[in-house]
Amino acid sequence: MSRFGAAIFGCVGERLNEDEKRFFAEARPFGFILFGRNLSDADQIGALCDEMRHAAGHDAPIFIDQEGGRVQRLRPPLAREFRPPLEDVSLGARAFYLRARIIAHELRALGIDGNCIPTLDVARHETHAILRNRCYGTDVDTVVRHGRAVVDGLLAGGVLPVMKHMPGHGLGTLDSHKELPRVGAARSDLDAVDFAAFGALKDVPLAMSAHLVFEQIDPRPATISPVMVELIRQQIGFDGLLMTDDINMEALCGTIQERGAAALAAGCDVVLHCHGDMGEMRGLWERCGEMSDAAQTRAEAALAARRAPDDVDIDALNAELDGLIA
Repeated sequence: MSRFGAAIFGCVGERLNEDEKRFFAEARPFGFILFGRNLSDADQIGALCDEMRHAAGHDAPIFIDQEGGRVQRLRPPLAREFRPPLEDVSLGARAFYLRARIIAHELRALGIDGNCIPTLDVARHETHAILRNRCYGTDVDTVVRHGRAVVDGLLAGGVLPVMKHMPGHGLGTLDSHKELPRVGAARSDLDAVDFAAFGALKDVPLAMSAHLVFEQIDPRPATISPVMVELIRQQIGFDGLLMTDDINMEALCGTIQERGAAALAAGCDVVLHCHGDMGEMRGLWERCGEMSDAAQTRAEAALAARRAPDDVDIDALNAELDGLIA
């Protein structure tokens, strides 16, 4: 198998332009990610997914952020409207499984086979509003129980889960899209709560890193910290594919190329670039190139976790979820 490019890329519009097709054929990215700018109707989305995979030259996973609530790229009539996850915590793990299984059904119908959930960050009172209601609970046990249900629901529906934001963003009080959050919590508290949530789901095939600093461990943001990536690998025990959060986020400093290179040097396997800017993508590819041997092995293992969806009566699942919500 030819080596994948060490990147997941977005694109500008609803179909690939000729420059994008040529570039993706050259860069052969591991996967792609879709945003609202790329989505209009079912036929268009399916055609775009086909173009992306054809350009990359392999059955590339195509990811999306379909969490429910504010972070939900697909809306009616393409997909069911879901509440923010934290609002459904009282409904229990079955509701989280149903949410994920229904979402998987909707995504696969459009050609999308990766979803950047579960969000395993443990919510606190101080958790920044950009994240808080996207969480699955306010204690480790609840988050783990709901996270496992989401993983099971996605995999049953043929969609790869990506747990985030590793090793835990729940203590972040700033929006990492705009600023660098810093967490001063003691290592013992992090081990017992934030890191423990991810350790319980260390078998999930893919994860996304967090752009925040754990001041008691290392002064660098986790995404570009060899110390934090080693903690993810050794203490938490995660040996799946580790992608960065969006490399464009302003929690990180330096050029896009410098950020991507630092993330790979720290031990991340693949760089997520969401904006679709051709100059940035080409510069990132020229700097970061192909996956390492270890990253390629993890990427192939992650892709092997994709499977055909189980047969399901989706109307019955929707009705069951409605009954739990009522």
